[in-house]
Amino acid sequence: RANLPRNMIENSMFEEEPDVVDLAKDSTAFPTFPALDPDEVVYEPRSSRLLVRGLGENDMDEDEEDCESSARLLGMSFMNRSSAHRSSSSPYTRQAPPRSCSRPSVRTMVVCVLFLVIVASMTMVLYFVPGCNFTKMGCPKPNQTAPFEPVYPVSTNGELFPWAQLRLPRSIRPLSYDLTLNPDFDNMTFTGRTVISMSVLHNTKRIVLHSANLNITKATVKLGDGEASDVTVLEYKPTQQIAVKFSDELKAGQYCVLTLDYSANFSHTYDGFYNSSYTDKDGKRSVLAATQFEPLSARKAFPCFDEPAFKATFLIKISRKPNYMTLSNMPKAKTTLLPNGFMQDEFEKTSVNMSTYLVAFIVANFTPISKNVSETLVSVYSVPEKKEHTDYALDTASKLLEFYNNFFEINYPLKKLDLVAIPDFLAGAMENWGLITFRETSLLVGKQSCPLEKQVVASVIAHELAHQWFGNLVTMSWWNDLWLNEGFATYMQYMSLQTVLPQLDIGNLFLAVRFRALDKDALNSSHAVSTEVNTPEQVEEMFDSVSYEKGASILLMLNASLPGDQQFRKGIIQYLNQFSGLNTDTDDLWNSLTQVEVSTQHQNVSEMMSSWTSQKGFPLVTVSRNGEQVTLTQEHFLLTTDNATRTSSLWNIPVTYVNDSCSLAPECKQVFTLKTKSETLKLPESVKWLKLNYRNTGFYIVHYGDKGWAALINALSSNVSVLTHEDRASLIHNIFALSRLGRVSFLQVFNLLKYMSSETETSPVTEALLQLNDIYRLLDKRQEHSLVARMKNYILHQFGSLMDKQTWEEEESVSKQELRSALLETACSLNEENCTQQAKALFKQYANGTLGIPGDLQKVVFTVAAQSTEDWLTLLNMYRHVTYDADKRKMLQGLASTQDARRIVWILKAGLKGDIIQTQELPLVINTVCKGFAGYLFVWDFIQENWDRLIEKFPVGSFAIQTIIKSATSQFSTQAHLDQV
Repeated sequence: RANLPRNMIENSMFEEEPDVVDLAKDSTAFPTFPALDPDEVVYEPRSSRLLVRGLGENDMDEDEEDCESSARLLGMSFMNRSSAHRSSSSPYTRQAPPRSCSRPSVRTMVVCVLFLVIVASMTMVLYFVPGCNFTKMGCPKPNQTAPFEPVYPVSTNGELFPWAQLRLPRSIRPLSYDLTLNPDFDNMTFTGRTVISMSVLHNTKRIVLHSANLNITKATVKLGDGEASDVTVLEYKPTQQIAVKFSDELKAGQYCVLTLDYSANFSHTYDGFYNSSYTDKDGKRSVLAATQFEPLSARKAFPCFDEPAFKATFLIKISRKPNYMTLSNMPKAKTTLLPNGFMQDEFEKTSVNMSTYLVAFIVANFTPISKNVSETLVSVYSVPEKKEHTDYALDTASKLLEFYNNFFEINYPLKKLDLVAIPDFLAGAMENWGLITFRETSLLVGKQSCPLEKQVVASVIAHELAHQWFGNLVTMSWWNDLWLNEGFATYMQYMSLQTVLPQLDIGNLFLAVRFRALDKDALNSSHAVSTEVNTPEQVEEMFDSVSYEKGASILLMLNASLPGDQQFRKGIIQYLNQFSGLNTDTDDLWNSLTQVEVSTQHQNVSEMMSSWTSQKGFPLVTVSRNGEQVTLTQEHFLLTTDNATRTSSLWNIPVTYVNDSCSLAPECKQVFTLKTKSETLKLPESVKWLKLNYRNTGFYIVHYGDKGWAALINALSSNVSVLTHEDRASLIHNIFALSRLGRVSFLQVFNLLKYMSSETETSPVTEALLQLNDIYRLLDKRQEHSLVARMKNYILHQFGSLMDKQTWEEEESVSKQELRSALLETACSLNEENCTQQAKALFKQYANGTLGIPGDLQKVVFTVAAQSTEDWLTLLNMYRHVTYDADKRKMLQGLASTQDARRIVWILKAGLKGDIIQTQELPLVINTVCKGFAGYLFVWDFIQENWDRLIEKFPVGSFAIQTIIKSATSQFSTQAHLDQV
């Protein structure tokens, strides 16, 4: 017994102890409001209770140390007791013989020892085993379904905080919020009053909600029709929760009102209610305040039930100086002059129930342009001097609003829709209901802007407008299903623009997005589309490629596999109608799509799609052919050297394929469902080749084997148009991926790329250049000089003729702009003389003001210019004074591409400081610097030295931090760097 590990001793001691607390099991999540909340038992501490954390000793926070110490102490005292018994009765202890007694025999000593051991054992049993074991009834069996009582943490005032989980209890449901906010730009603070009307769902003695960095100055509670009474608010900062405890239970069905007065500083990061400023062309500085609440920051502006499932209505009042204006989700109802000379704007009560993360308000001096669309007033706001850049956004938003109204057969439910360009905004945009906020580069487009810049703006607007239905009208129950918001909005942005603005050639962009999603999902660090999240960091990490791009990709795959054109649309209309104003999970979507099944022969949607949302990664489908028999085999495509991490995952794959007899038209596509590890299909022996994943609508990679690849390469060499350009790009992406996996040699990659001299379409060329440039940069950073030289010659030889054909004048076609910019950026990065000379000449004319640079060529021209000391300084001066944000961003990319070590250090520090270069641009700066030979090591040192400051600016797990880390580490390729990471 004494030799057992300490934790085994503790666990064996307390197996039957009814007072054992196991927090490891006490983490029940409540996606909906259940009939009964098993955690609604108020904890009354007893001095005799022993607190034990459970089996795990990891993840112990400070408030649990006392519990763990108690267990250790008792464990030690037990061992000390045992050793005391042993030492007093050990037969191996030499003792002096008593003078008056004869020495006992060996048999007598053994009997005595056994007797003492039995007595000691029985004493311990009686001491530790509960008395109920010795009654007729015995001890009650532990309830396996009810969670253990939680160990409550200590609040800031020393009292026990009455809740121990990250998720809020479901005993109280907020019905409405009445918010009053008073910003003070002189002191960079604000005060507020929040009045929350609530309904009691289950009997409880507590109200628990969220609050972060708010100083609660007064709190009252009114129960039913009674008088309001003062209450004490407890706060537990680690979970950003506050609570009010009651001596008498609140009864189910009761109505109560909680009023909280508070004060706070404006947030100095990009979330919560944060202050910002901008300087106009005359050098005048203006201050503003805006909000960014998704995912967990509404609690930083007002106390609230800050989880998506707690929907309520909101009435908002904001005071301001007369020279400011305010905006919120709803139209302004009235303005009142206050005794202090301020104006108070009151907004209409929201006509819909909203999650807290969708609430928004702005205090600024912006200028709008507006138009009425389908009984909705659509407005675009900007700082006054950029009003002329808002026309395109207004026109695009109006067209898309009409499209979505018709497509979903549900009209946008609010009276107004504002799109606001905020000078200092970290995210690309935020879908606040009725008040969508944007980074300026995501909304403002100059009259002379190139189509590529318009494509970016239209994509972001389409995404955020789609959220007004997917996310706002129907909201995921918890952040584990974030993809229901973001995957759908991403899918709809591409689908809608193909119809509304076909001239933007959005299909090429969506194809490239799907390729990048595959690349990221192939890593062992990926996660399932729908996956458990609990901590704030885990919630932030869900805003990634898996939730957005993979989510959109599997929806495209589903739509492409369903019979007929309208089933998918009918399914999502059913979903929106059925769950309007409610919260959902992934199964609700699949069930809606299954309910409108138009073909009885087609499989259940939920059965097919659960394999794509419940496990990480995607399949590699391998094709082998023997006469008429074609065998398809699936396995997890995983880029790892650790075989222990490989899984036996299976997917339900709607495999599409075409062959040489019919390969271009949609009618040529055939579908085969691969559910098991391996299945076969039959093809006529006359079929020369097979191409799977028609137009790359499926989320999987295909390996054709040596013979299959040879047949496809031969077909493309004979006639490049034998496959669609999406299929050609798909082959290029797949063969590079397979080379990384070690399934094909790089010689096979080059064999496929031989046909590229005949390629003229954008997507195959841009995909090949992206893959080759990645390899070139890695070889360059490893200083593999011989291979670098050969790679450079190969790229210039393979694509040289296409590079030479590119012009440097204005080009209207988005597709041709994408092709041209990719080719010329590659040529100039390889120091191809003709390219660099053209770029330098164009920059000189631009600097003199004699000629403009086409928007798609600005990045390559500024990058070439920045390699010269004189031109870098000229470019920096331009950057300081230019007002158009798209130009400014490309200038910044040029400045960050310098290979001068001192300038690299300067630009990194300037991005962190935020005066010349806005801190919101730091992830872009780091991404650009890392691509250069000189910069990536500086960045890695910079990240390590400034980590604390970085996570002050950008939350841990946020998309900005993800970008910063990926940018630096993706350039590493040595064991030494891997060890550092």
